[in-house]
Amino acid sequence: MMFNKICNFFQKKTTWLYNNSLVLQRIDDVILPFILLTFVVSTFMSSDAIGFFAIIVMFLTIVKMFTKPNSKYEFQGFEIWLILYFMLVVVSLFGSTLFAQSLKGFCKTFIYIGFYFSTALYIKDNLKKIPVILGTIALCTIMEGLIGVFQSTLHLEAISTWQDTSNLNPEDILSRVYGTLKPLNPNLYGGYLIGGLPIVLGGIIYFLNKHKINMAIFSCAASAAVIYAILQTGCRGAYLSMLIIFFACFVLSAKFFWNKYKQIYLFLIGSTVCLMTMVLIFVSSLRHRFISIFAMRSDSSNSFRFNVYHSSLEMFKDNWLLGIGVGNKNFREIYGLYMKTGFDALSAYNIYLETAVESGIFALIAFLGFLGTLTYKAIKAIYKLENKEHIIYLSACIIAIFGILFHGLVDTIYFRPQLQFIFWTYIAVICALLPQKTINKNN
Repeated sequence: MMFNKICNFFQKKTTWLYNNSLVLQRIDDVILPFILLTFVVSTFMSSDAIGFFAIIVMFLTIVKMFTKPNSKYEFQGFEIWLILYFMLVVVSLFGSTLFAQSLKGFCKTFIYIGFYFSTALYIKDNLKKIPVILGTIALCTIMEGLIGVFQSTLHLEAISTWQDTSNLNPEDILSRVYGTLKPLNPNLYGGYLIGGLPIVLGGIIYFLNKHKINMAIFSCAASAAVIYAILQTGCRGAYLSMLIIFFACFVLSAKFFWNKYKQIYLFLIGSTVCLMTMVLIFVSSLRHRFISIFAMRSDSSNSFRFNVYHSSLEMFKDNWLLGIGVGNKNFREIYGLYMKTGFDALSAYNIYLETAVESGIFALIAFLGFLGTLTYKAIKAIYKLENKEHIIYLSACIIAIFGILFHGLVDTIYFRPQLQFIFWTYIAVICALLPQKTINKNN
């Protein structure tokens, strides 16, 4: 592959420098802290600051590729779809009538995908660091969950019009928590917790497999705190995504529990269903919030989304081939030509529709092809691998991806850096653990 040949050329030219530099010889030890810092600062810093740490990871990875002997990136077959998607985004950029605004969105996409390849390369070379990386994401999720639990006791006042309360009694209005993520928003917060919940849940199985009962109990308590915080966000997309996560957990865990622990397995499923049902029955604020999902046009939030979907579809029809260019800035500019009066929007509130509007139908096909192929290979590996730790990593990551993508059906907080970086990290973990059937084994 051409990229690896270029890297090999520079590696030969920098042999002396590498042999005489302790930093270059231990560059993976420098890269890891910046990967972890990207997750940590995501919980309280702005998008630009988060991106700064991700750019450092990318820069250090390029230095590694150009100096470390025999360093190369072995592309997986499913990554062809990702490369195709990125190429179509480039075409969309140059075809956009709002090039300057689209360029900003393109730069973000470039950083996200560049961070993915950088993290995937690091993990492939350092498989033993997977618990550190996923553990950091889990700890960040737990801390945000505890903050949500604390905020729920304060009965916070909404800092924006986040729910339709016109038909609710005051005691049925949910005081929605929003954590510390910037910008403060319960939907972003709920989506972030959804992205991290499977990793926290995975910690239970991970520590049980390690026979560390105390840590498994801690993971159970932490999971309960995160689930409680998700319920308190009032984010209906997060509610549905959480159900998908539970369902996926039960399906994938059947590999381990069905034959030997069938009764316990069924008891856990039944207990979970009963507990969720009791919560909806006895907690009126949550019940009303959940039922509003099915209120259709009767709920103002639902009605707003339907109007946005309609306008976005019209945008897509007029720009179906190349799209309008990536980024919420040019989306908002062009959306103004299609929107119904009084229904301004920053996005399409559906990541698949958003992708089609921004980059065209073929970019959406490439994106879905990437996700579909990734999912197939990950699930196939889960049921074929014998290494229990690797199975736990793969299961937790693919379930987290399911949750994020399902949430993306009704919101576009997926495009926020807090979710993007953990989303691509999960894919990087999966990529590193899949059997290495590369595009070109001679490179």
